[in-house]
Amino acid sequence: MSAKHQRLRALWQKIWQPLTGHSGPHQPDYILLIVAGIIIFLGLLMLSSATSVKGFQEQGDTYYFIKQQIMRGLIPGCLLYLIFIRIPYTQLRKLSWLWLALTIGLLALVFIPGLQVIINGSKSWVSIAGITLQTSELAKLTFIIYLAIWLQSRQKSIKDFRHTFIPFLLLLGVVCGLIILQPDLGTMLIFLLIATIMYFAAGMKLTHLVFLGGLSALFMAIMVKMAPYRLARFTTFLHPDFDIQGAGYQLNQALIAVGSGGWLGLGLGQSRQKFNYLPEVAADSIFAIVAEEWGFIFCLFLLWLYLILCLRGLRIAKQSPDTFSKLVTTGIISWIIIQSLVNIGAIIGILPLTGLPLPFISLGGSNLAVVMMALAIVTNISKYTKSA
Repeated sequence: MSAKHQRLRALWQKIWQPLTGHSGPHQPDYILLIVAGIIIFLGLLMLSSATSVKGFQEQGDTYYFIKQQIMRGLIPGCLLYLIFIRIPYTQLRKLSWLWLALTIGLLALVFIPGLQVIINGSKSWVSIAGITLQTSELAKLTFIIYLAIWLQSRQKSIKDFRHTFIPFLLLLGVVCGLIILQPDLGTMLIFLLIATIMYFAAGMKLTHLVFLGGLSALFMAIMVKMAPYRLARFTTFLHPDFDIQGAGYQLNQALIAVGSGGWLGLGLGQSRQKFNYLPEVAADSIFAIVAEEWGFIFCLFLLWLYLILCLRGLRIAKQSPDTFSKLVTTGIISWIIIQSLVNIGAIIGILPLTGLPLPFISLGGSNLAVVMMALAIVTNISKYTKSA
């Protein structure tokens, strides 16, 4: 290596190290960081366009909601990233009870009068100092950390029905019970899937997995049957032309937006569905606006970016130095990818509508900030991975 190249390398390390807190045996996964950065950047562009009409009509400012996303999501997310990239992941294993207390506390916070904010009939938000937060977003991360610690402590009895599987069901029942009381069936489903994948990665017995799957399917069926609006959503999923002016309105308008985009899209800012035709354009319907403006080719590119994020995350999990880091990485990547697939699948009509946001892209400061904090933890772990 020439002297010039050595100087450039030294300069790059001086710039990079303060940003990553690099102190491990090797450098972090750059590809994971670059891909996440690209998705976040593109997400801000998409959100800016999707919310322009809503911002002008409600606040008199075309860029109101993108400013909110930057101030309440991107900036706090960057600060959290810089903090958690410097904290060795091994420190997260200390005080396991704290992560459980945070999970239960965050999910219970929405029931406190004065803090509770009800949106579309759901008590999933709190208002603190004028800032609205969806506490379940942070609870996903604290739950993943606690569950990883708990499963690691049960490695010797991981296949035991009484000592591990039953306590796991009780833990999951408490967490999911608090979420269903909000009620938020979509978020409960994400918690359930994350926990199941982490337990399976820890060495879950196959018969226990089948039992849990059957129990979960039965519970979901009961929840759908009990609430008329959930039953209507499921009926719309099976029959998209059912009640197109009522329960099926959002799905049909989303499909019109997706179909209108064609191969290359109508162009950035040219969406017609965002003019009050498609509900929730800034939240769970944003992928429809992306498809309408950017087209099928770009949507494939976006899915490719999520796929790379998934593969890099699984690679880090596979090469993790211990069980705890493996399970934390598995949980975080599962959370991001499953929620992305559920959101996109609902918009294109292959899954029922759930109201879940699209990670990195949907409007929601708490969602973006927490996902960036979670990525910091995965990046931190990537500095300690072993060679395959």
